[in-house]
Amino acid sequence: MAGRMVVGSAALADLVRPASAPDPAGGHRVLPVRAELTGLLPNRGLRRGSTVAVGAGQPRRSGATSLILALLAEASRAGSWCAVVGVPTFGAGAAAEAGIALDRLALVPDPGPEWPTVVAALIDGVDVVVTAVPATVSASVATRLAARARQRGSVLVPYGRWDGADVTLQVVRGVWQGLGAGRGRLRRREVTVSARGRGAAARPKEIKVWLPGDELTRVIPRSAGLGVPSVAPSRRLRVVAPPARTLAAAGPA
Repeated sequence: MAGRMVVGSAALADLVRPASAPDPAGGHRVLPVRAELTGLLPNRGLRRGSTVAVGAGQPRRSGATSLILALLAEASRAGSWCAVVGVPTFGAGAAAEAGIALDRLALVPDPGPEWPTVVAALIDGVDVVVTAVPATVSASVATRLAARARQRGSVLVPYGRWDGADVTLQVVRGVWQGLGAGRGRLRRREVTVSARGRGAAARPKEIKVWLPGDELTRVIPRSAGLGVPSVAPSRRLRVVAPPARTLAAAGPA
């Protein structure tokens, strides 16, 4: 398998056509996500036509990329096409480790000034489109892209600040594990992910998960806006099937 590197809108035509072909998973209105993330989303998955933003956080390398990988993995495994635009550090190796099928992954590391055209073209034929949000994006362009996703049944996942998203996910805290007393290496991070939005997602939520994933995942619901558990504190272990460990290299840039 090989990820597809795409440069500019002219190169998208051959990609969007096969991505638009009939797909057994294409008719599902909600694309699956990892079990521990379902509680953050109003439909317990990625609803087609919705906009699910991922906050970049401060500093930008705050676990958001791992969260994006976790969001894409189950939909990709179920047969959906995914695209990542404007994130040159997004690695095909890490994507494969997370369970993303590289033969259904399009990477556009640098869309340049054609960014709105590139994202719009991918929305027309790809199930889930992740895109870094340029600092100069206007409210009107953002509104048009969200409307296009609603019309085409794609899921738009802006990476960065995006006003008007149906739900916004953000890693708000994280603690690395793996280092001992002066030795060892960083292996995984326990992160707190918050969700806020509108409509069915108006009530804020918070969970703790391992990123990268682990066979044992702790999910701790939080009460809306209070920062304390809604019931007596409890810790629950849920067994989640580990992702496929398939390694593949990206195609030529």
